Order: sequence, then C-alpha cells, then structure tokens
Amino acid sequence: MRILLTNDDGIHAPGIAAMHRALLTPDPLGEVLAVAPLTVQSATSHGITFHQPLMVRETRLNDHDAIAVDGRPADCTKLALTNLWPERFGQGDRPDLVISGMNAGANCGINVLYSGTVAAALEAAFLGVPSIAVSLHLDTARPDFDRAAAAARRIIDRLLTGGLPARHEALSINIPATEHLPEHPDVVVCPMNTHALVDRYERRTSPSGETYYWAAGHGLDFRGTDPGTDVHELFERRITVTPLGFDLTNRERLAFWKDRLS
Repeated sequence: MRILLTNDDGIHAPGIAAMHRALLTPDPLGEVLAVAPLTVQSATSHGITFHQPLMVRETRLNDHDAIAVDGRPADCTKLALTNLWPERFGQGDRPDLVISGMNAGANCGINVLYSGTVAAALEAAFLGVPSIAVSLHLDTARPDFDRAAAAARRIIDRLLTGGLPARHEALSINIPATEHLPEHPDVVVCPMNTHALVDRYERRTSPSGETYYWAAGHGLDFRGTDPGTDVHELFERRITVTPLGFDLTNRERLAFWKDRLS
C-alpha cells in the first residue's frame, strides 16, 4: 500500500512526525510519502491558492524523503495527487490512501468546517482517493504524540480490515487527550456535533491607537452538545470515528424550495 501523509500543522510539527513513525513501525502499513505545508496552516479550512505560486522544497521527515509546500493543506493534497505523486511514482499513479494528521487539537463538532486537517482529507476523497483525518484532543498536560499515534494506528488497522474505504470516502478520527487516554480505549462510530461555538473576542488598542480584536474563545466550547455525537464521546475519553462527506446539499429542503419557486 502507498500512503500520502499530510497535515495542517506543518511538515515539521511533532504530530505528523509521530504519525509517520506509527505508520512505519514496528510493522509498516505501507510506503509513506509526506507532502505537507511548509508552515502552520491551522484553521485555514478548505482554502486553496490561486494568485501566487506554490513553492515546493525537498526535506526530510524521520530520515525519509518528504516535500514541503508553501501553501495550504488542500493545496498539498491537490498538488500531490496532480503532480508530485505521479512525478515520483509514474504518470497515472496515485496513492491508495491519504492520511491527514496527526493534528495538535481535536477536530470534532463544527470545527471540521474550519479544520485544515479535515480539508486535506476531504480534498483527497473529492478527487477519488479514500482518506482518514487524525486529530488529538489537547488538554492541560504536554501531549504524548507517539502514544496517540500508536492508538490511531491501531484504529486505522481495524478500519482497513477487509479493505480500503470507498474512493470518495473520508473518515475522521479523534483521539482523547493522552493524559486521559485509557490503555484500551473504547472506539465509537458517531456523527459530528452541529452546535455552534461560543465565540469571544477581546477588544484591544494598538500602540498607534487603532482598535483591534483578538480571538479569545475556547475551540471546544460549544453552545450545545448532543449525546452520542463526536464531542460528547470524545469528552467521555472514547476514540471517535466519523464518516464525512463533501456534498453540502440540504436534501430535506429541496422540495420546499422547489415549491417556493414553482
């Protein structure tokens, strides 16, 4: 199996290094090529680059060849599948699986809409390569990325039992904070929580007298949490797996709006 590994925290982030190690040791899941942003691109969602060049740089990740792209996570997936991968492995060749992560911070609930980690995975699924996004909930203690990545690898192995996901399928895994991660955590397949975040901004004044606002909200402070959703289950210290899609059509309202216009 050939795997494209990417993320949104940047090619030199500890999470992608830990995920890379977990995919290759002790038993390699397959051949792994990392193509990830040159710099941190957290919360850039599904933005892509149009009006400036995408500079690429050969680099190393855990003593393996890797490629840094001066762009956003979705750029990395698009460029890798369109050019970088076939340039390395042959025209028409594609990875069997794209893994995005491991992100430093949970991507549960409505945060999946803001997440560059999830966007990189969804872009792969959109282009016909199955994908898995992996994120780690951060709490007060220093995260143990290797422990979390090992847990993620065990879940990925279970998910791949019987075969790869469908070509246009994306799965999102969230790992509980490592200081609360049980030795044998429960794993649940669940939907995302759809309540909005509680947004907070601090009003400040610059040295030149201009007013500005600094985001001060907590990324996991939601206006509500429904039982059985990814937010609820993650806070109960369970590993969550959520199938995601990229069709945003509200099909329940199609008939209503057709009637309104008829």
